[in-house]
Amino acid sequence: MITAPKCITRCVYGGFVLWGITLFTFVLFALSPGDPAEIILSNQSLAPGQEQIEALQHTLALDQPWPVRYMCWMGSVFTGDLGISWQTGRPVLAQIVMCLVPTLELALTAFVMVVMLSGFSGMMAAVFRHRFADHLIGVLTVLASAMPPFWLGIMLAWAFSLKLGLLPVSGQGSFAHVILPALSLALGIGLLQGSMLRSALVKTMDADFIGFARTRGLGSFKIFFRHILPHALVPMISLWGVCLGQLLGGAMIVESVFARPGLGRLTVQAVMARDIPMVQALVLLICLTFVIVNGLTDYLQRQLDPVMGAKP
Repeated sequence: MITAPKCITRCVYGGFVLWGITLFTFVLFALSPGDPAEIILSNQSLAPGQEQIEALQHTLALDQPWPVRYMCWMGSVFTGDLGISWQTGRPVLAQIVMCLVPTLELALTAFVMVVMLSGFSGMMAAVFRHRFADHLIGVLTVLASAMPPFWLGIMLAWAFSLKLGLLPVSGQGSFAHVILPALSLALGIGLLQGSMLRSALVKTMDADFIGFARTRGLGSFKIFFRHILPHALVPMISLWGVCLGQLLGGAMIVESVFARPGLGRLTVQAVMARDIPMVQALVLLICLTFVIVNGLTDYLQRQLDPVMGAKP
């Protein structure tokens, strides 16, 4: 059971993580070459003069030192104001909310695929260990893990859309539009976590209390699903929790490959346009997701671990 002081300590640590990452991102943009005001005016198909650049710098507070700009941004964040997008002139929070649903749809679908893939491949490899199925899953795991999600997405789009014509290659609107992007995110992670589940299952199978259960005459099916699998799933909870935040970040890259109107396209456009308020808000969102998900999975694992460990 996590006590109140521990919860406060975890919240403080999470706050320091968020602060450090946002500060690093802000400094990175502040020290990077190029004038954001000039880039913004050039993206508007203008040939900006020095007076226009200086006027925009004053409007965006770019003529202030970066520590002053960062403190102003932090003060706005604490009031719930993420600023105005330099690229569109619209509130950052409104644009993020509008693009959040497609990204969440993709990330959650990929998360379900990861759980299903890791569970199926891990159980198959453990039950048939040192046999053909185990070796085949191991080879597929190495191949899928070696390919980055965007490259895997291109290959899946080429095979299932261009050659077979089974699934749409871009856009959104139905469940069919999310299958290929989600699969490209989930395949490598799911098979890799399946190998970790296999190791946990094999270790539990060789435990003394499983041998004792067999001597009592319990059936193999009952032993596996009542004793072996629950024990092996406890360490997987943390992996699945971290995976959810990882999928949310990976979805932003895959969305660009499949032209989905989510946070991925918004991030790419913001980085190319040097839209610092938008990039800062997106980085803050991703980090906050990681902190919350990690905290929840850690709490859940602490609650389940004593219960599972107490069962013979």
